[in-house]
Amino acid sequence: MTWVVGACTGLWFLAWFALLCAHFFIGRPLDIWFGTTLVGWLLGLLGYAVFRAQRAAARRGDRTAQRGLD
Repeated sequence: MTWVVGACTGLWFLAWFALLCAHFFIGRPLDIWFGTTLVGWLLGLLGYAVFRAQRAAARRGDRTAQRGLD
């Protein structure tokens, strides 16, 4: 499951970077797609961090950790 979150976050980053390059090299305006890919990338990073923190807590045996993340 972790690789899925990481791969999708990477795809959001690649789309954001491609739009940024298109803006600088071709002159494409920064429109709604640029903002959407930026937010998708940042939310993916946040989700990945939460997933990793919950997984580490489950491995430590914390009472507040979610079950079934391994």
